[in-house]
Amino acid sequence: MQEFLQAIIDAHGGLERWSRLSSAELDLNFSGIVLEMKGFPRHLRPHCAIDLRSQRVVIQGIGAPDELCVYTPDRVWSERPDGTVTASLDAPREALKQVPREEPWHALHLTYFIGYALRNYLTVPFTFAEPGMRFRDLGTHAEAGETWRKLEVSYPGDIPVHTATQTLYFGPDHLLRRLDYSVDVLGGGPANHYCYDYRSFDGIMVPIVRRVVSPVDMGPLQAGRTTIFLLDYVDLVFHGTKG
Repeated sequence: MQEFLQAIIDAHGGLERWSRLSSAELDLNFSGIVLEMKGFPRHLRPHCAIDLRSQRVVIQGIGAPDELCVYTPDRVWSERPDGTVTASLDAPREALKQVPREEPWHALHLTYFIGYALRNYLTVPFTFAEPGMRFRDLGTHAEAGETWRKLEVSYPGDIPVHTATQTLYFGPDHLLRRLDYSVDVLGGGPANHYCYDYRSFDGIMVPIVRRVVSPVDMGPLQAGRTTIFLLDYVDLVFHGTKG
């Protein structure tokens, strides 16, 4: 197992290279049926600044035009450019769980969702080297003309994710192809999440297109309308540590 995990991390750029990075910035094309259902019917393109060493994401473009929305695990808030806080939400994960599935979110709900999800997407598989991670080999899976290896990944409580235990699929090149999970803050609905169009950014391999669909009886539905979310990373830039 350790050899397989090392191969995965190396294929995505390696821990040595990753350890030299401190943050990332990107514009995110974000759309999907669930986003519409939650009260955000238009295509969103927020600018996101992601701290890779702590749980903090700053998002511009989902609240008021002159405000920044800030994600941390225990509190999210909006603020003006001078730092004046205009609204805040404590215990945001529990707050999202209390919103009925058919009712809309407000901007701070979306801040929490984008913040934890985007940071987790960008840091996998490098989080595999962090304390408290657990893994189980689930064998192989045939899809898209390839044989993928399935890995059950369980996250510790201090890493916010969609759900604590997920199934990840890696191709023959050890790059992440697919994730299966339920979304706790949306009531536990299952999702199949595909990764496409890998590109190298400072030696880190990142899929710049992600498509999240609902499972069907015949298996994941890759063709047709995106039933949950579509994410497209634009102008991704990593920043290195000082010195």
